[in-house]
Amino acid sequence: MINKARYELIRAKHGEYGSWAAWADSSGKPKSNMGVLSHFDDPDIVEQLKSNVVMVALNFSRTIARVPFINFHDANPRAQDYKIRHAFKGTPFWGAYMTDVIKRHVDVESSQVVRHLKEHPEVVAKNMEILREELSDLGADRPVILAFGAESHRLLQVGLGPCEYSHLIKLTHYSHQIGQEEFKKQAFDKLASIKQFSNP
Repeated sequence: MINKARYELIRAKHGEYGSWAAWADSSGKPKSNMGVLSHFDDPDIVEQLKSNVVMVALNFSRTIARVPFINFHDANPRAQDYKIRHAFKGTPFWGAYMTDVIKRHVDVESSQVVRHLKEHPEVVAKNMEILREELSDLGADRPVILAFGAESHRLLQVGLGPCEYSHLIKLTHYSHQIGQEEFKKQAFDKLASIKQFSNP
């Protein structure tokens, strides 16, 4: 569980790119209410949140408002974040901390991001240090890290030492052209090896 002080620290320091795997319920349609953030103002929200699971994507796919915790809560109808909500609702992974490896870099094409990072390795080094700050501020002690997509997994595998996490699991990226049920199935096929979490 996250205490209130850590929650407010994360909001103030990392809220532009960090968020939590906690969403408003859908109202029927899969993408409904994805942009609702009012639950993050509920003082009891901290009871849902975790420091022992961290979900990490590569970068912003589009420019988003500078509103705390809006990342991964995109109301844009083209966004695919809703698959994460569907997959982890009602599971022990709900309430995980969420962030990107590369902060504030907007590009929908991961191949372009990879090219940019190869040309500017200092960007990777800088962002890995920010990620370490996030984990420290979160109070994460060797968390389970779920990496969305091959490139975020590769960067974390290279940039973090094995003593900095208990598991580093590569998941299919939620933007892939698969439905929400298949996304959930693929995710939990990969997560079955993590014994301290029960399957949904």
